[in-house]
Amino acid sequence: MSLICVSVAVVALLVACSGTVQKKRMITVSILPQKFMLEKIVGDKFEISCMLNEGNNPEAYEPSMSHLMNIEHSAAYFCIGYIGFEYAIVGKAHVNNPNLKIYNNSKGVEVMRGTHFSPEGQHDEPDPHLWTSVVNAIAISRNMLDAVVELDPDNAKLYAENFNRFKAELEALDARIRSKLAGREGSAFLVWHPSLSYFARDYGLRQVSLEYEGKEVPIDKLKQNIDMARESKAHVLFVQREFDSRQAEAIGEELGVKMVKINPMSYDWEAELENIADAIASN
Repeated sequence: MSLICVSVAVVALLVACSGTVQKKRMITVSILPQKFMLEKIVGDKFEISCMLNEGNNPEAYEPSMSHLMNIEHSAAYFCIGYIGFEYAIVGKAHVNNPNLKIYNNSKGVEVMRGTHFSPEGQHDEPDPHLWTSVVNAIAISRNMLDAVVELDPDNAKLYAENFNRFKAELEALDARIRSKLAGREGSAFLVWHPSLSYFARDYGLRQVSLEYEGKEVPIDKLKQNIDMARESKAHVLFVQREFDSRQAEAIGEELGVKMVKINPMSYDWEAELENIADAIASN
């Protein structure tokens, strides 16, 4: 048989076989830290789609048509819990995909309240930033494990082994952060948007938020915030990229504190938490 004939036969065989390849089932998650955690558990057994991309503001997010179509074709949707856009999505998801399974990854996690406030007073809504705690991340990952075992029981042993390895990584991360912040208990840090409440809780720190109702601070409230920041004796001000504010920079300059850009919504979630700890520990 000639070389050309052999090549044609091989191509024909590959084409025929490609029709029998099964596409991976998809799981959709809300935020990139979830995707990071879930991929640690499932490896390449599922395709993981994320609703929020890098740099998106969850407070103003509206899902694109492609994201909604991904949910339609997903085996499951993993909510992180308490993020506004999730409520709207979950309400519509079953209309186009009645078989879609919905799992709440924050099940059993102790939720903080009253962390979002203005000079007018605190608000009692749940703090949605559950993933900024390593302790919470272990519970979130365990919920993910339970969900994927239900979705794919044939690979339950693999998922359990992956989870145990990841849990050990998280415990080591927690130990490193505790070591860096040893002796800092009770100290304060400034943050524009109050996204680090759970981080502060875990390590005995005090978070002082400077924004006003998620918006620019009115001029008549600006002095109150500056006075509050001075009284905290904090030396670092964290500003999220998606909540970037000229007022935050102005306050930082007024106070003479170190400005640190953070992204708790990043896929590189572990590195972000360590960077936050490093910034607090270095002052």
